[in-house]
Amino acid sequence: MNAELPLSSTLPGSTAPRGYWLLKGRLGSRQLSVLVPRRSVAVNLTLLVLTLAAATASLCMGSMSLSPAEVWTALWGEGPALHKLVVQELRLHRVLAGFATGAAFALSGCLMQTLARNRLATPGIIGIDNAATAFAVASVIGTGIALAPPAMSLVGAATATALAFGLSGDNGSRGYRFIIAGVAIGAISGAITQFMLSRVAIDDANAAFPWTVGSLNARSKEATLLLGAALLPCLLLALRWASSLRLVQVSEAVSIGLGINLKRVRRNGLILSVLLTGLAVAVAGPVGLVALIGPELARTLCRHRGVPLLASTLCGALLMLLADLTGRMMLAPLEIPVGIVTAVVGSPYLLWMLLNPSFRSQP
Repeated sequence: MNAELPLSSTLPGSTAPRGYWLLKGRLGSRQLSVLVPRRSVAVNLTLLVLTLAAATASLCMGSMSLSPAEVWTALWGEGPALHKLVVQELRLHRVLAGFATGAAFALSGCLMQTLARNRLATPGIIGIDNAATAFAVASVIGTGIALAPPAMSLVGAATATALAFGLSGDNGSRGYRFIIAGVAIGAISGAITQFMLSRVAIDDANAAFPWTVGSLNARSKEATLLLGAALLPCLLLALRWASSLRLVQVSEAVSIGLGINLKRVRRNGLILSVLLTGLAVAVAGPVGLVALIGPELARTLCRHRGVPLLASTLCGALLMLLADLTGRMMLAPLEIPVGIVTAVVGSPYLLWMLLNPSFRSQP
């Protein structure tokens, strides 16, 4: 089939609602049209620019300050050898790890909140982060294999998700039973992690410590590459299912009447969320509040009733990069782990959400 898709926005006065662009096109014999929120496009472009700026600042700032021009030259393999060492070997991987983990945590949080119809249902709060951390720590203490923590983190994340949905019952995902079950699972997983660390030699405990607080320092390149390879396909799949995810937020009767297979949508969304959370924890450890703040910030900025998947992803990446930069520079040369920075910032925000009279549990 000969496929061509010329797209053009309609002129003022067309049938497009106010605040939207109407894009029309043809795919073979099919006529296609898409409504694109103008504000969302502007927000996503702005977030992308801010994220690139934060990444550039992270590459420039440190014990040795470099200009953006010097960083760019070093990235292309030119300039003084010391600049190339600092940028390519010491800072670039850390920036990439921060971008990938922040994006993965926030996208996972947005998916989980949408599927559970509850803005508190993030991987960190319902125990997925702690369970993934417990399995990763067990892997580090027991085997020391570089590629074992990512695999074990996935097992831990999947186990916590299955337990949370199983213990909350068939209707638990629509109420606070799901949240309570997840909190209990997270508390048990955290206790198991601390017990394991208390029973091993100090060297083994130090090797596993970064997975308990959340850190981007000296992260595994193999785990980062694995997360990076999974992030883009997961984001594209989530965007493809965006319309179905939006209908999950309404009543089941309406969704089923519109032809949505809720069981399949929830299954696919959970798979993506567990995969992203497990791989992100394997890189940076539990930095769960990014999954809460990122989607909330995206909803505030976009101001529409859809599921802000792309904006959440960019917000998470931006927040993680800024938190890591703050932790490195605030008390330099002493470094504050990124998990502590996000906890200090995110905990008051969580309390504000709970105490705000206008807060609603549905995303």
